[in-house]
Amino acid sequence: MRLKRVIVIGAGVGGLVSALMLAARGCEVIVLEAGDTVGGKIAEVHVGGSAIDCGPTVFTMRYVFDDILDEIGLSLDQELSLHPADVLARHAWGPEGHFDLMADRAAAIEAVGDFFGAREAAAYKGFCASAKAIHDAVAATFIKGERPSRLSVPFRVGLSGGVAMLRERAFASLWSTLSDHFSDPRLRQLFGRYATYCGSSPFLAPAILMLVAHVEQEGVWLVNGGMIEVARMLARLAEAQGASIRLEARVSTIVAERGQVSGVVLACGERLDADAVIFNGDVAALGDGLLGAAATRSVDPVPPSARSLSAVTWSFGAKTNGFPLARHTVFFGSDYPQEFEAIFKAGQLPKDPTVYVCAPDRDASGRLKTELDQSERLFCLINAPAVGDGRTFTEQEIDPCRKAMFALMRRCGLEIDVNPLEMATATPTTFNTRFPGTGGALYGRSNHRLNASFDRPGARTRLPGLYLAGGSIHPGPGVPMAALSGRQAARALLKDFVSTRRFR
Repeated sequence: MRLKRVIVIGAGVGGLVSALMLAARGCEVIVLEAGDTVGGKIAEVHVGGSAIDCGPTVFTMRYVFDDILDEIGLSLDQELSLHPADVLARHAWGPEGHFDLMADRAAAIEAVGDFFGAREAAAYKGFCASAKAIHDAVAATFIKGERPSRLSVPFRVGLSGGVAMLRERAFASLWSTLSDHFSDPRLRQLFGRYATYCGSSPFLAPAILMLVAHVEQEGVWLVNGGMIEVARMLARLAEAQGASIRLEARVSTIVAERGQVSGVVLACGERLDADAVIFNGDVAALGDGLLGAAATRSVDPVPPSARSLSAVTWSFGAKTNGFPLARHTVFFGSDYPQEFEAIFKAGQLPKDPTVYVCAPDRDASGRLKTELDQSERLFCLINAPAVGDGRTFTEQEIDPCRKAMFALMRRCGLEIDVNPLEMATATPTTFNTRFPGTGGALYGRSNHRLNASFDRPGARTRLPGLYLAGGSIHPGPGVPMAALSGRQAARALLKDFVSTRRFR
């Protein structure tokens, strides 16, 4: 069948990568985005005249974008301004000081020894080796490849990879494996946060997520202009290749005729015909019937119990004093198990939350780039349950979280002078509005079972001509993973439409 037109629903990273790759091969591509800007979960909010990143804030696995742009004859270094981070993140548990996790492995081992002692430094060295072993076992076969089946994984990973996974206890819970490595509970908390990178609890997610430690040691980058520049770059390049991007164009229905995708209908009533559609939204929206009956039958529904974390976020400008913020700083609450029990078991906001702070006016080493007597931009996040489609947290529920957040930072020595009325707040309800069908879940499904990764669909659906991209499908959430999913969607589509006579 000759491929004439492809419609991409959603201008997030996955959809933009698909559009770029297909347009570069001569396809007519139309990207339809419901919002007024590109980026999807990569977003910014304007507060007090300043733009603040209010989505993903770190750029990792840059080789993914190097490979994607190289495939179409472009160079990432020429398209995006990146700077390596010296400090991956600063961490604080109270007034006794802070710990910097360094990007350089040798420097990180030395820093662990200085703060936690020689025994934990040796433990961290072993932890890094385990993280690398797990990463090497699954990177090429699982992360970069098409979605595997349960039966194909042993063949993909191979005997040596399987042995490494078992030796490193990759299938036990992340928390239990961290307890085997570290005696100090603060280090368990620190590396237990890797589970939250995919919206999960460290007490329920598998230890395979230790591989994030190795990913970070391969490089964390800061994007000049903020993460929104990644989306803008992809959109600019896709349009340069001939793709068309329409903003404020919400799709109401994916149309199928004779068992095959035939186009879409917009909320305004306009119909656009297409030979194929790539849906770059949360797959839960399809399963919930939000894009028509044909699309509903194309995937399995996502039950609310399987949802990943949501969040409550605050974006604002303020003067800071005392504690020296880094570009990325984490303030840990005192009861880590209670935080996740409140979220995943009770569906409540945690009383003593862990707080993540991004300070985009600080450079890669944490130095403030603006004048000291000026306000700096801050983005604060706490984890929350994905219940935004069933209930709305009231101001009486949100305010104690905000006060607990500032109280924790004050205990650690940070004073922030801010007017609560000048803070832009987002809640699970906010995120459910932006990403319908999710309840505000920001990472698709949680990884709370050993086989949870297999519950994420691949690029193809049960409806011929309908393909998937984004953080809710294989290989998972995060900017580089979404980019990989977009590439997989484009490749699967091109493979299925075998005629390439029209392609440049």
